[in-house]
Amino acid sequence: MTAGKKKQGSQIFIVTVTGKDRVGIIASIANIMANANINIIDVSQRIMADYFVMMMGCDIAGTDISLEEIQRRLDTAAKEMKLNITFQNETIFKMMHRV
Repeated sequence: MTAGKKKQGSQIFIVTVTGKDRVGIIASIANIMANANINIIDVSQRIMADYFVMMMGCDIAGTDISLEEIQRRLDTAAKEMKLNITFQNETIFKMMHRV
């Protein structure tokens, strides 16, 4: 699917990840999403100095796991990898980041 276009019935959430760069960050988040049957529809990441920054668009329409459980899994990964991870509905994300 093309970035910015939603398929009917999609429920888009934005995952943001920041922290010191290390091996396995993308793999860890992608595994959490795959295990929850969440489709990653867009991803952008950069390394600035030794700082990792990633935004990931995810369609949660196919999951049967609660939002609370997804958040718990991301929180666990954040703690283990010493990262900051947020998981927000796309509408809320856009409202918070309007210019």
